Amino acid sequence: MLSKIEVNRFNTLITKSPVILEKMEIIEKVAKTDSSVLLLGESGVGKELFAEQIHLKSSRNEAAFVRVNCAAIPEGLLESELFGHVKGAFTNAISNRKGRFELADGGTLFLDEIGDLPFSLQAKILRVIQERKFEKVGSDITITVNVRIIAATNKNLEEQVKKNEFRGDLYYRLNVLPIFIPPLRQRTEDIPELADYFLDNFMRETKKQFNGFSDEALESMLSYSWPGNIRELQNCIERACIIGKNKWIGSEDLFLKHSDSFNEGDIIERNLKNAINVFKTSFINKVLEENNWNQTETARALAIQRTYLSRLIKELNITPKE
Repeated sequence: MLSKIEVNRFNTLITKSPVILEKMEIIEKVAKTDSSVLLLGESGVGKELFAEQIHLKSSRNEAAFVRVNCAAIPEGLLESELFGHVKGAFTNAISNRKGRFELADGGTLFLDEIGDLPFSLQAKILRVIQERKFEKVGSDITITVNVRIIAATNKNLEEQVKKNEFRGDLYYRLNVLPIFIPPLRQRTEDIPELADYFLDNFMRETKKQFNGFSDEALESMLSYSWPGNIRELQNCIERACIIGKNKWIGSEDLFLKHSDSFNEGDIIERNLKNAINVFKTSFINKVLEENNWNQTETARALAIQRTYLSRLIKELNITPKE
């Protein structure tokens, strides 16, 4: 069976970090165009939420927003899912069916995990972007659509192009407006906001009530590197809601395995601001050491301006270890 098509179901974007607020300013400008957008970033950073924001802030916001996960649909069914089919085109094609491009006509099509798109379909996608035309599987009738394409990937498409695993012409058409979404470890201001949001949601689902997170739990979340990003944080809070027995979610409820390279140290005054500064100090110090205290290289690794890094070093009193 073909997978269920989800149309116009939107999520809440939670953020407080300067780096994401800066991305939102870019998205405001990008949304006003009809150009293709390529969202880049690690798995779980929330690329789909940013795709939704582009659609919602665009002139297409009253039309359909249709999602396709190119990695989740079997290759043999993906062409039919994207372009539709006519009755008798293949076994089990018992009636005509619209594909995602037709459903998104006038609106936006979000192609998630575009790096996993089969090579055989890439030429057909390129044609739709360039000419807005395609044919259904089993049909020779050309269909014209007006669809904006937003693609996302956690893969290095440039490397895939070099290896002939991804078409260069399609890559350059998708890469008109690239936007990199930073990982959660580079936007620590968002961790408490997201944790509270997920806690509220899962308290309703589990029908349990908590006062919030203990100081130790907040410190634990702020000092953790979150390799699975927001998705991992969401799963962590859900698990904590299920197993938590006290009024406050404790660090033991989170089951986070911290790297030995992070040493939070002792916090005299346990509050959120200090917890955030503890993490920033430890993380920036670590990256500075990795780059031999070269502030230009460190700023590049942290994806921030060098002047901002210098200010943080001064404000947080970060000095080389003896």
